[in-house]
Amino acid sequence: MSSDEIAIKVHGLSKCYQIYDRPSDRLRQFVTPRLQRLAGRTQQQYYRDFWALKDISFEIKRGDTVGMVGRNGSGKSTLLQIICGTLSPTAGQVEIRGRVAALLELGAGFNPEFSGRENVYMNAALLGLTRQQTDDRFDAIAAFADIGAFLDQPVKTYSSGMYVRLAFAVIAHVDADIMVVDEALSVGDAVFTQKCMRFIRGFQERGTLLFVSHDMGAVQNLCRSALWLGGGQMRQAGPSKQVVESYLRYTLQETYGDSVSLEATGEPVPINDADEDVPPVLEYTAQYQVRDNTELANGWKTGAAQITSVALKKADGSDSALLEGGEKVCVTIRAAAQQDLDSPILGFVLRDRLGQDLFGENTLAFTSLVPRPVKAGQSFYANFVFRLPMLLNGEYALMASVADGHQYDNKQHHYMHDALVINVASSRVRFGLVGVPFESVELQLTVD
Repeated sequence: MSSDEIAIKVHGLSKCYQIYDRPSDRLRQFVTPRLQRLAGRTQQQYYRDFWALKDISFEIKRGDTVGMVGRNGSGKSTLLQIICGTLSPTAGQVEIRGRVAALLELGAGFNPEFSGRENVYMNAALLGLTRQQTDDRFDAIAAFADIGAFLDQPVKTYSSGMYVRLAFAVIAHVDADIMVVDEALSVGDAVFTQKCMRFIRGFQERGTLLFVSHDMGAVQNLCRSALWLGGGQMRQAGPSKQVVESYLRYTLQETYGDSVSLEATGEPVPINDADEDVPPVLEYTAQYQVRDNTELANGWKTGAAQITSVALKKADGSDSALLEGGEKVCVTIRAAAQQDLDSPILGFVLRDRLGQDLFGENTLAFTSLVPRPVKAGQSFYANFVFRLPMLLNGEYALMASVADGHQYDNKQHHYMHDALVINVASSRVRFGLVGVPFESVELQLTVD
């Protein structure tokens, strides 16, 4: 990319903190090495280095939306603070082209003793607005925050949700070129979160967004690409779907510990954004074309059980290359046990191209009432019969898995992200994620 196309450029970025075991060590470090240097002796160190970031490099294109994922303590907030200019790096460079507006940790940039009104003017000034510009936008900021009379109260009296309301309202009205949002929206209520998401959708059309969240669905929904930080280092960068799937496998491995080992399988399957290579649109119907992808599907397995096949067919058993929305279908998942399973669970989830879970089911409700243990070497299967919903045009993926255990304590032994890839062509569904077959739609004039 040319330099004009880049909004954020990070090269060789590192940040080191000095960690002291006792407060007195801080004083020793300030005095003793100087005396030792004057005396010509080897200087003693009373602290240990902690590298919050180590050699991070990436570029973000103008107008792009990039997600950032990682466990708590992985260095995400430190990286964002350096990008926003509130921290200085130990090594490396950050180049920013454009005005940055950031919503970092709760209450960042606010003086708790000042009122909300005073903090609006102070925060807007820090973000580059003049007093007159803030005056002109103040009513819009207050309306967006919607905290009423609390606007003139000290922010130390605010709830966490009110903090976020006011902070987001300010950054939404400063005409930023780059917006950084760090997980703060998770404390807002549903109504305000929806308002923020509508603003973010609009901002994506004109600006650059760096979005940090532990909500993997939101990362895939909003972002085309993503970065994964772990232990202060870049673990992976690429399409958001691939990064999220790798991070999901990693976090699950961390949860299981040494009890099982998750081995990556297959290669990521690209999901088309456009309605390419889909069956012809038929009026008043939705057609589904199902492709078996079990041989190539990526995911992981432990070696205790393995999915052998996944199928989506008509419930009456007839063989057809095309399925229609609204008809009764059956998902069949077959698996083989390689070790004894006390409470095997089979299940699936249908996801859209953004990774959003649309619907799914598993056998847990049945096996929790009637356990069905399986011996090593045995095969087993599950059927899921349901009415196929109407979906928008596009490509979908069916995830399948086999696990062992119970609702709050189970292990995923084989997880296939894209076991089936489903192309949908529809003329009936125009809005939302899932369509409802309406009986009629009428517009009438009222006769007085």
